[in-house]
Order: sequence, then structure tokens, then C-alpha cells
Amino acid sequence: MSNPDMKPEIKKIQHISAGQSVVCITGDDKLPEWLKLDTEESEYVGKRLRDKEEHIYINSYKRCIYIVRLKVGISQHKIREELRREAYNLKKLIKGNNHHEIVVTSYLAYSEAIADFTEGLLLGIYSFEKYKTITDDKPLKNYPARILLHGEIDAKEINWLNDLTDAVYFARDLINEPVNHLNATMLSEEIRKLGDGSGFKVEVLTKGKIEALKMGGLLAVNKGSIDPPVFSILEWKPEKHVNKKPVVLVGKGIVYDTGGLNIKTGDYMAGMNGDMAGAATVAGVMYTIAKAEIPLHVIGLVPSTDNRPGGNAYTQGDIITMHNKMTVEIGNTDAEGRLILADAISYASRYAPEIIIDIATLTGSAAMTFGNQAIALMTNADRKYINLLLECGNDVYERLGELPFWDEYGELLKSDVADMNNVGGREAGAIIAGKFLEKFAEYPLIHLDIAGTSMLKKDDYYRTKNSSGSGLRLLATFLKRLAENYNHLK
Repeated sequence: MSNPDMKPEIKKIQHISAGQSVVCITGDDKLPEWLKLDTEESEYVGKRLRDKEEHIYINSYKRCIYIVRLKVGISQHKIREELRREAYNLKKLIKGNNHHEIVVTSYLAYSEAIADFTEGLLLGIYSFEKYKTITDDKPLKNYPARILLHGEIDAKEINWLNDLTDAVYFARDLINEPVNHLNATMLSEEIRKLGDGSGFKVEVLTKGKIEALKMGGLLAVNKGSIDPPVFSILEWKPEKHVNKKPVVLVGKGIVYDTGGLNIKTGDYMAGMNGDMAGAATVAGVMYTIAKAEIPLHVIGLVPSTDNRPGGNAYTQGDIITMHNKMTVEIGNTDAEGRLILADAISYASRYAPEIIIDIATLTGSAAMTFGNQAIALMTNADRKYINLLLECGNDVYERLGELPFWDEYGELLKSDVADMNNVGGREAGAIIAGKFLEKFAEYPLIHLDIAGTSMLKKDDYYRTKNSSGSGLRLLATFLKRLAENYNHLK
């Protein structure tokens, strides 16, 4: 993974010293006296605040001051997102001023303002520099080494912010890795190291065990590869967990997708090292809840392989037998993600889970439907989970677009020669993929398709180009609030 020192340290301070550069978030046209602006600066800032300018920059001899005015007249979750975006907008200026450290504080702002701005800044600063040569004339990009938080934020909030952004950095690093540096086995080892460092358990099943479990989907997709498949089982089970039945997370771990014998054409293969974003997300979520000691029993399942057209690659027309003994006719070898996820989802039944949540870069259809603005959601779960998930999605601004999950869509998966086909028609592709997975779920299922939100062609503010880490903040926040409200939701 990339250099962990690239992420600034964050810590709480009690007082702002003279000469420290400061970001002050304000919800008013006035500023606190402790900023110690001189008369000329105060008049300049006051006029621009009254003019409703979004940010104001003062470059004094000894320090820089960045004033951020909160937007008004919009919903609270939009105000929070605008502040994260403003942090990204100021990133270049802050980095260009070569601050060793910078203070983030607030005045007459909402309680999460300091955390939201800092989150946007931390995630916007991220860059993947691992394979760049570092020389004296080409150093790593400048950034604040420390972000000092002053004001209305406590140690618990700081720890959550630190652990959550650490997890996003980790997931982005994994997603950005090329397959020649991160095959399925290497992915499982990175997950194991993450578990060792945070407290969740990791068991890695190698090919022999996968064969014994008769995971026909995972084994079929792997047939064209010279590298073996792996199946990683992650578990966080604190002593005083509030749920009797676990929550199971399932993440798609296709470390590279050529499309198999239905090979991707043109530039559609570009970025397919990121087809394991669901796996990286599940690992990052497990890290976050373990570090925060969230009192939930959570299991993560990560089936992993690459999908290549070599060797004895599976073919269109093959009939395979899945882990749950259902047979599947292969209508397209590029619909491989649902095959490995289906094995994992049926494996999840042994835990008798309260709910199964899978997350995957699964279909171009989801990307065509929502672009990069929403994660596609399909579900048969109780609305209490979905309402909470939607609320969390708004708060962290990883929003969800819910698609219908009607049984009629599942009819399109019928096969003449097997229990089902792995593809349907051209229409409603995202929904049909979800219906395929539902057929392997014996317990309530939430299916999240991040194909449009995970790998970006350019920065979407603090959601960075290439790997954004989409879904991680959503699911970590969801599990945190599920634990906090568990008895009420019951």
C-alpha cells in the first residue's frame, strides 16, 4: 500500500496560538475575537461575509486565515456536503501555502462542522503516489502534516473521523493497485494484515477448501487464470454485541476483469483493476467498526479471483453447479461478479444472519442509470433497515437510488437447460443482476451496486479520481447507528 504518512495527523487542541494558520467555519457575519484580526482585516472580512461570499482568504505576514461561510436555505445534509466540498476547493490553496500544520475551528456553526470540513480536506488530499520516483527535485506533494481541531468536537468523534478516513485511504490504495501487484492471494494477505492491526479475525480459504465447498461460481470464473482463487472470511464479534444474529457483508473481489472469453472491447477494460472495490469496501468497514469497537457481530465474506480468457476458461453455454446446488447456464462470461457473489451469499446462510448486505461494481446498467451521483439499491429487506441506510446515505452524501425489485424481473433469468441463466435481456440489467443474487439469499438481502460511483474519471470534489472509496462511509455509519439504535429498531 502507499505511504501511510501521506495522511495528515489529526488532534484536538485547547487554544489557538499567535502565528498559527486557521480555517474558521462560521454561520454568522461576524467572527470570534480569539481570531485576533486587526481592524483592517476585520473590516475586510465583515464586508465580504455580508456579501455572502463562500470563503475568504487572508495572507498575513505570520499566518494564513481561511474563513468559510456556511450556506443557508438548503437542507442540513446538503449544508454538510457543501462544507466538505469547500474543504476540497481550498485544498490546493492550503497545500500550496506549505503549512506544516493548520487549525480547523468554528463559530456559531452546527456541531459536526469541524469534523465535516476536516473529513473533506483529508479525503481530498489523498493521492496514490506509491509508484512515483521520489527525488530531491520531485518530492511528494506538499500537504499539512497535522490538522489541529479546536472547538466543538470530542475525542470519540476525532477517533471515528481518523479511523474512517484511514479506512478510505486503505480501500482507495487497494483499488488503485494494478493486478500485477495485487492478485487474489495478495488481496487476502492485505485484508489479513488489516485485521491484525485492528482486531477483527480473518480466515482465508484457499482453492482446495473452495473446491470442497463446491463453490462452482468462484471456481468457474477462476478457470482462465493461472492464479488461484481465495475466499476470505472476516469476523468482528465483540464480547457485548447487541445482535443475536450477525450482519453479513459480502464484497466482490474481482482483482481484474477482462470479461473472460466475452472479452471487453475498446477501452472498456480500462480501470478493471478496480473491480474489487466491493471487497476493499468490506475490509475497510470491518477495520472501522473494529477500531471503534462497535457492539455488533459482523461477518465479511470476500470471494476473490481475476476473470481471464486463458487456459481452460469457462465459456458461454457452460452449465455450472453453485455452492447451494443450483445450476446456472453461462449466458455471458463478463457477468462473472454475480457468480462469485452468489456463492458467498449462499455460504452466508450458515450464519443464519439478520441481514445480508452485498456491495459490488456489478453492472454498467447501474452506472448508466445513476451516473456517479447515487449507489443503486435493490432490496427485499424490512424498511427499518432501508430507512436507516437512506438516512446515513444522505448524511455522508453517499446517496442511494432505489430500483424496483419485482419478481417479474427474475423471470428474465430463465434457462432452457439449467435452473437459471446468469444474464437476462439488455434492459433492466442492474435489477436483473440483483434478482440473480436474491435467488441465492435465504435471508433478507440489501444489494448495493457501486459501478457508477466507485471508479471516477476525474475528481468529484473529495471523491478522488480513479478510486473514490464509495460505500465505505455509508456502511460504516449505518452499522454504527444500527448498534446505537438496535433496541429501538427491534
